[in-house]
Amino acid sequence: MIELRPFNSLGAANHDWLDARHHFSFASYHDPERTNWGSLRVWNDDTIQAGTGFPTHPHNDMEIITYVRKGAITHRDSLGNEGRTEAGDVQVMSAGTGIQHSEYNREDDATQLFQIWIIPDQRGGKPDWGARPFPKGDRAGQFVPLASGVANDADALPIRTDARVLGATVKAGESVTYAPRDPSRHLYLVPATGKVRVEDTEAQARDGVAITKVDTITITALEDSELVLVDAA
Repeated sequence: MIELRPFNSLGAANHDWLDARHHFSFASYHDPERTNWGSLRVWNDDTIQAGTGFPTHPHNDMEIITYVRKGAITHRDSLGNEGRTEAGDVQVMSAGTGIQHSEYNREDDATQLFQIWIIPDQRGGKPDWGARPFPKGDRAGQFVPLASGVANDADALPIRTDARVLGATVKAGESVTYAPRDPSRHLYLVPATGKVRVEDTEAQARDGVAITKVDTITITALEDSELVLVDAA
């Protein structure tokens, strides 16, 4: 099953400093048909204006992955962690028993990012945060795990859930194939840039593609494309 979710069909909230699109029900946006996709609970497409951001607020029992598409985001939390994550790089926060954090755009221009929340396998646990650069050349023509709870994905940032967040860059006319461990997995693909064909379905930049009940999936770039894929239980 492949279901296209066009960008213009997503939930929307514009707060001047924040222009947000919601792939799944979030805050004041509720769609009973789009509450989650397996354990994938949130995929927000956020544009944060320069010098603004999310003030300190709490989370618990959620794996929160931030993929920066443009600009950079600066993180601070109640554990004393602080870090700046740039475009193409990833940060992960395991909220566990509870953590408070802020996320600000300290740059001169707007920052664009995907914020992805995945339900953990177990409640509780010590909260944690981490970030790392992922050079795009490493994922040219292939999916590379960026954050993962799968044992063999040793180079990915760890998350406490049976899921993977993967990235790929694909040149126009080239294809990349992905095989989930079994067809019951829930895949969710978003082209950060470009235009792709997922089997027979075309997706523009920032569209969502919900996929399940497949042995393999082939994505062909119709334009140079940057892809983010979640493989969740």
